[in-house]
Amino acid sequence: MPRGRLRIYLGAAPGVGKTYAMLCEGHRRGERGTDVVVGLVETHGRARTAQLLEGLEIVPRRTLTYRGAAFTEMDVDAVIARRPRVALVDELAHTNVPGSRNAKRWQDIDELLDAGIDVISTVNIQHLESVNDVVQHITGIPQRETVPDEVVRRADQVELVDMTPEALRRRLAHGNVYMPEKVDAALANYFRVGNLTALRELALLWLADEVDEQLDRYRAEHGIADTWEARERVVVALTGGPEGDTLVRRAARIAARTKGADLLAVHVTRADGLAGGDPALLARQRALVESMGGTYHQVVGDDVPRALLEFARGVNATQLVLGASRRGRFAQIFSRGVGVETTARSGSIDVHMITHEQAKKGRERPQRSRAALTRQRRLTGWAVALTGLPLLTAVLLPFRGTLALPSFILLFLTTVVGVALIGGMWPAITAAVAGSLLLNFFFTPPTHTLTIANPENFFALVVFVFVAAAVSMIVDVAARRTREAARAGADAEILSALAGHVLRGEAAVPSLLARTRETFGLVSVTLLERRPEAGQGPDDRSDPSSWRIVATSGGEPCTCPDAAGIDVDIDGDLVLAARGRLLDASERRVIEAFAAQVAVALRQERLEEEAGQARPLAEADRMRTALLAAVSHDLRTPLAAAKAAVESLRATDVEWSAEDRAELLETADESLARLDRLVANLLDMSRLQAGVLGVAAQPVAVEEVVPRAVDDIEPLTAEVKIDIPHDLPEVVADPALLERVLANLVANAVRYTPAGESVLVTASRYGNRAEVRIIDRGPGVPRDAYDRIFLPFQRLGDRDNHSGVGLGLALARGLTEAMGGELTPDETPGGGLTMILTLPVAVHLHDLRESPAEHGGSRGLDGSPDLDGSPDLDGSPDLDGSPDLGGGAP
Repeated sequence: MPRGRLRIYLGAAPGVGKTYAMLCEGHRRGERGTDVVVGLVETHGRARTAQLLEGLEIVPRRTLTYRGAAFTEMDVDAVIARRPRVALVDELAHTNVPGSRNAKRWQDIDELLDAGIDVISTVNIQHLESVNDVVQHITGIPQRETVPDEVVRRADQVELVDMTPEALRRRLAHGNVYMPEKVDAALANYFRVGNLTALRELALLWLADEVDEQLDRYRAEHGIADTWEARERVVVALTGGPEGDTLVRRAARIAARTKGADLLAVHVTRADGLAGGDPALLARQRALVESMGGTYHQVVGDDVPRALLEFARGVNATQLVLGASRRGRFAQIFSRGVGVETTARSGSIDVHMITHEQAKKGRERPQRSRAALTRQRRLTGWAVALTGLPLLTAVLLPFRGTLALPSFILLFLTTVVGVALIGGMWPAITAAVAGSLLLNFFFTPPTHTLTIANPENFFALVVFVFVAAAVSMIVDVAARRTREAARAGADAEILSALAGHVLRGEAAVPSLLARTRETFGLVSVTLLERRPEAGQGPDDRSDPSSWRIVATSGGEPCTCPDAAGIDVDIDGDLVLAARGRLLDASERRVIEAFAAQVAVALRQERLEEEAGQARPLAEADRMRTALLAAVSHDLRTPLAAAKAAVESLRATDVEWSAEDRAELLETADESLARLDRLVANLLDMSRLQAGVLGVAAQPVAVEEVVPRAVDDIEPLTAEVKIDIPHDLPEVVADPALLERVLANLVANAVRYTPAGESVLVTASRYGNRAEVRIIDRGPGVPRDAYDRIFLPFQRLGDRDNHSGVGLGLALARGLTEAMGGELTPDETPGGGLTMILTLPVAVHLHDLRESPAEHGGSRGLDGSPDLDGSPDLDGSPDLDGSPDLGGGAP
């Protein structure tokens, strides 16, 4: 069954009209005869949005009960059973009510797509994982509900629902988004012009990147090599010379002149080793490029101008930055240089030639070897052989009467050696044979015939041919060895870059495939894995159904090994398949190294996933083991004491005095109270470990909770002093849990405070956070043990096994984090330990300038108010049954 198609309406903020646009699209498709149903749509009380639901079939929602309240979610099974062609599902990033089959709505949508149902959904830019922290920095509001970017990027179509900030504010003021009583607060805070403008820019830039990737895929699939100037991309060519820093900074300034332009740096490693860069300089320039927001790339090419332009066209570059030639004027007479050649072939790409201090000073590194025989040099050798020898003969003819034959032989031998140095073995051997004939015909008596009268002259000519041939072969072997060494150096440089890529932590499989494609100039690179159910028959490699694509980079991926131009077997089940040019043997060895690294990266990713799945199981097992150990003593001790006291009171053979009876009752009461605290701690810790602890956060006065927490601690072996400022604002917390946290912290401080010392509880405000400090004068804790004291069933040093199960600090930190706070230890000046409890300050009406909308108007998925006192802006229904402030409608 083919997978359904996903269409997403992306908005910059609530109220831009995503839901309205989705419903309009549903009506348009319904009018064309498409079977459309509403899986879930939130109207948020907006009349015009509700009107659009008329005429559309609505699949009844599923009702769930959470914390005594009823909530509704999309009924995935009902939608799949109905099997419409298109389902409208609002709010992609919504978090489902606990107890639902899936934690997130996008996972519900994934099931609909797997069932072959097309889905249309909505999402706001602030809910994308990659920009979540940026949105929080801009608006001051953390977004609890997020969706992975990859989920949205996988959509078949993403459409931006755009609106200017001024128009959205007018819509808000007219009451088309929120209820009238919420409008003023929203306009003054979250929906300020600056916030909306920044969110709109984020949405536009994110969508521009997505469109850019689609354009690259389209150009690769259709083989379009011409540059499409849809977006400015500046490519700077680095040679590995000292001028690279200047070029990078100049290219960055060029890119900065255009908003949203990309900066890319590329270094071409010559396959023949004739151009090499200083690795240290390249590493420094790479860091410089990345610090300016650019990316660094490395490719291999025999023809540097061609390699540069192929890379530039491959990334759809519009401008290319090159440095002025470092070669001297004499060298430029024989070759125009990379800059001139690149400019001549650049076509529609603008080329900038940047002057620098190293221009025309010559290369500081060793000059390139003249022994590497390129096609051009071989042609030059043949030309010298065919023209040089006749010319030399013509020059020497007038000197036949003054010079002896050995002199002519030496001059011809010099020419042949020159041909060997330029063109290699075959031009030189040809020159040697031709030279011997010319010497015989023009300079060996009798002249103008091929007859040799003197045997010594014959011997001299034979030696001439032998020496010329020997020199030619030596030159050719040296050239081959030089080429091999140069190629090995180029391969080593590529592998060094690969190793650096891995060491920098960029060894994700898609990243390595992209590097492989760029390095070898391939069209696409795909990692294929054999399906477990597929056999290994003779036709297995040509059967796409036997393979699945793990990851791919570039154009159209290969679906099976035989569909690829290049396939590298990694193991029995993994194959690296690539399309593009054919690779020679040395390149094949290097790409095999890339393939091995890809396999290592894949295995590492899967091991991390398995470790992540096994970690909760190991933690649960450790918890069970520790819990059983704790029950074996710490729970039985108070239970035994209470049981003994009760049995003593029930005894009929002993008559107890009033004092004895009171003491036994007090013993039973203390033991049962201790047992109650231990059981409560154990249950709360198990709830924390399972993630099901209920938190009912609300504004709480710290000065009211601290005394109650101290009163709960009996007996007190040290004095507890409380110093809470009267003007300390309320904090957002669960009153009961906060009391438990403070009681555990104070009890821990009292336990370790020596006689004659006191425990101080004080508090203060810092910005939008309040800090409660529990200060003791005990032995303190070494800084390297700060994390260890928060482990369940542990005490520092495990000194005391008879005073509890060691859950106090572990439970205190867990409960604090569940309320949105932090618990950190610090050293008490003069000795001791200070526990710092940090909680968010409650936002009231007079603090609305710092909050996005109204206070206390929304609840999170645990049914509690948002910790910042701000409303939810995700467009999802609150779990208290009331609508929140999300969504959008005209």
